[in-house]
Amino acid sequence: MDIKKGTTTVGIVCKDAVILAADRRATAGTLIVDKKAQKVHTIGDNIAVTLAGGVSDAQLLVKLLRAEVKLKEIRTGKASSIKEVANVLGGIIYANIRQFSAIHGITHFLLAGYDNDGIHLYDLFPDGSVTKIDDYTSSGSGSVIAYGVLETQFSKDMAVEDAIKLAVRSVNAALQRDSATGNGIDVIKVTTKGTERVVSEELKIELKSR
Repeated sequence: MDIKKGTTTVGIVCKDAVILAADRRATAGTLIVDKKAQKVHTIGDNIAVTLAGGVSDAQLLVKLLRAEVKLKEIRTGKASSIKEVANVLGGIIYANIRQFSAIHGITHFLLAGYDNDGIHLYDLFPDGSVTKIDDYTSSGSGSVIAYGVLETQFSKDMAVEDAIKLAVRSVNAALQRDSATGNGIDVIKVTTKGTERVVSEELKIELKSR
């Protein structure tokens, strides 16, 4: 059974922020089934995630994470650290992939957020592992192409605007070569002031009859 999958997501740590970016195309095999898929989501005011993999599983896990974060805040009376949130999501991913199902729930998340210890970026692999990222990372079918741009153009402590431009360039490179990546780019900036969507562009190709 084919499910919606295929994407390019990028996370970049810069001087005063973490930048998350992703395209908008969802595919089932060679068929484009969604041209407006949202793959960068906010989790409260100070956390954002990108998602790649099976869309149904990824969307459900985002909803579960929002609920878990809110429940913990209500029970303890304080906000969770970003490390705690990343470990919660890692546990959910781990449980999701190891339960028996006719459809394998493969998901890959990049999670960024800020807490009292600063701004953080985590890579949550489909096996449930949680990795702290100090520079940049990418996921999805177009990640190999995005990495080619990131490897050559990233610099430590780069300015926020430069990091945003690099995120757009790396996703755009995947748009040019990866058939499962396309139709638009979304970029969210995570700083100590919160999360902000700084790029939201739809790429349209119109077919005109003669």
